[in-house]
Amino acid sequence: MSPDLDLRENWRITLLVLLLVTSGVLLFVPSGETEGPTNLQYGLELDGGTRLRAELVGMTAEGVGGVTADNVGDVEQGVAAELGLDQIDVTVRRTTQSTATVEVFDENVTQSEFVAALQAVGVDASGEDIRSGVTEQTRETATGVLERRINQGGLTGGTVSTVTSGGGDVFVVAEVPGANRSEVLQLIGEPGRIQIVAAYPTEVDNETVTRRTPLLTQGDFAGIRPAQQASQGNPPRVPVTLTEPAAANFTNAMQNFGFTGPGVNACDQEAAYNGSEDVGYCLLTVVDGDVTYAADMSAGLAGDLRPGPDGEAAFLQTRGFSMNTRTFSEAQNLKLNLESGALPTELDIQSQLFLAPSLAQAFKPLALLTGLAAWLTVTGVIFYRYREPRVAIPMLGTAIAEVFILLGFAAAVGLALDLSHIAGFIAVIGTGVDDLVIIADEVLQRGEIKTGRVFQNRFRKAFWVIGAAAATTIIAMSPLAVLSLGDLQGFAIVTIVGVLIGVLITRPAYGNILRNLLLEE
Repeated sequence: MSPDLDLRENWRITLLVLLLVTSGVLLFVPSGETEGPTNLQYGLELDGGTRLRAELVGMTAEGVGGVTADNVGDVEQGVAAELGLDQIDVTVRRTTQSTATVEVFDENVTQSEFVAALQAVGVDASGEDIRSGVTEQTRETATGVLERRINQGGLTGGTVSTVTSGGGDVFVVAEVPGANRSEVLQLIGEPGRIQIVAAYPTEVDNETVTRRTPLLTQGDFAGIRPAQQASQGNPPRVPVTLTEPAAANFTNAMQNFGFTGPGVNACDQEAAYNGSEDVGYCLLTVVDGDVTYAADMSAGLAGDLRPGPDGEAAFLQTRGFSMNTRTFSEAQNLKLNLESGALPTELDIQSQLFLAPSLAQAFKPLALLTGLAAWLTVTGVIFYRYREPRVAIPMLGTAIAEVFILLGFAAAVGLALDLSHIAGFIAVIGTGVDDLVIIADEVLQRGEIKTGRVFQNRFRKAFWVIGAAAATTIIAMSPLAVLSLGDLQGFAIVTIVGVLIGVLITRPAYGNILRNLLLEE
């Protein structure tokens, strides 16, 4: 055997072997997150599931003036009042010292109404400043909330991303393997805005009316415990803990609104559920504008909210109470929404796709058969061309090594394989063998090889051609990899990673193998 076969000198071959071993470990050593024979994850087309594409409802005014650091809250409240909306449906962000962005999250608001509302509160805006859709910050918030809901809702492996259509419209796409449409819609179909609202009687112009004052939202909770079943006369509930500022505001409100005095056990729950105005003293849990539970002020909580001997309420030390619901499923959804946060606006579902798991499972062997057929076809052509096992066998082994390393990469990063990724694997086989043919032809068809220097010169010329072709492929695929164009993105990512693995590792390793085999003569 030639001394050149020493793996310590042929470091490229050593690196290839190490990568193959590492890929095998990533693929076949159990990670605790898979029940299959490998650690590969599969997307909708190979595992079944649901894909939803939706647009975030909203309208945006950009670059408007008249908003300062001191009046942001007043502008939000004023625009909401002019449009007949809750303040939570309006968001104001200052972009510079003199300009701001205002968003309104309601599909029934027209452009002219939005402009009129802005001008009514002193904001310098015109119709040219208004566009349909929401801002990038709102989309990022929405995708983060949706991802948390999917992961915390027991549906693993789901992804949420944004895609841009040819017309410039931006959509949110949620893909959840192994789940049907109803399960996904139950998790992400509603904004999940939660408020604790105090409803209490007050005197206005010598007349008693019921006032409703929002007290708490998702950001006011410091801790949320698991939902609890009904027990010992208590309804299903979610124990929560408030932040210190929220607890102080809640305590002051309960004392000022009368909940710690005449408001104890004074809630007409049926009236609250029926939408009546006269409900007494109620703490309402409101989800997306609907009252899901009307609670009395219990004597125990009222006692904790009253000032103690030292003037401080005991509630400020514990800051905890239970949010009640009518059913345990409502309590579970309440907990999920509290933990994941509220969507800034509603989702306008544009399309839905459900792929049955049985059909998706049938695609797996077909995808494997397609890849195997491609490799066998290449094998036949290579053997027909060279008729030399010393050249052909390492070439085909190198092609398989590239795919194996790519599978290890997919297992390492948790890439959910779809048919687009399988197409990328097949493309890698084709371009990889094409490059190896260039190397073999350059080395073998220019005369006899007598020394390692001759081989190295020929290999270097071939490698320049391969490198240029690889750079062209990467440049061509890069826009597809970064523009979030659906399945094309997965194809582009796999192809680019495969080309990089080939140019940096497998092509040089094949050159070393070929040199050792040819110089043995």
